[in-house]
Amino acid sequence: MQRFIDLSHVIEHGMVTYKGLPAPIICDYLTREASRRFYEPGTEFQIGKIEMAANTGTYVDSPFHRFSDGHDLSDLRLGQLADLEGIVIRRPYQEGLAVDVDAFTAHDVSGKAVLVHTDWASHWRTDRYFTEHPFLTEAAAHHLAAAGSTLVGIDSYNIDDTRTRARPVHTVLLGADIPICEHMCHLEALPDRGFRFHAVPPKVRGFGTFPVRAYAVL
Repeated sequence: MQRFIDLSHVIEHGMVTYKGLPAPIICDYLTREASRRFYEPGTEFQIGKIEMAANTGTYVDSPFHRFSDGHDLSDLRLGQLADLEGIVIRRPYQEGLAVDVDAFTAHDVSGKAVLVHTDWASHWRTDRYFTEHPFLTEAAAHHLAAAGSTLVGIDSYNIDDTRTRARPVHTVLLGADIPICEHMCHLEALPDRGFRFHAVPPKVRGFGTFPVRAYAVL
């Protein structure tokens, strides 16, 4: 039997994903009580409303996030986001924050969703989550791009080192048309390989990022 593993965080009212970006506002556009006047007795509906930055929860970056002429969400192919062969690379943050090229060289990552498990998601919704987080090095990004990775994900605050203003990993991967999935979780529940990965955002024209329901099928 197939098993589904949810790899995405719940989006909640007031939740901060990225320091400096506004938290989502989640409310009713139409309440059940107000809807009753439109329908027969006993029939009611709720319509929700959400205001949020695109970088909220677990989300996918498209090339347009970094490059003005890059593919936006509506241009991404489903083959870049859905039913991908997955592989998990495990580098606990306790062993060092920088995940370098040596973490990947022994693995065949061609055509795969490469998910980096650092266990940083254990700090989700805490102040620690926002600082001194694990990240990939520029050399690792170049290796993954050259090796033909289809998508790269990480269970951390950012795939780049936010202690500097440079973003080489975004630049290299998105420049190679490789989507990035950030703020993942529950990667500890996956085997190292032998699963299919899915992380599909809506087709929004002119958007570079958007939340996804990332999951794996075992």
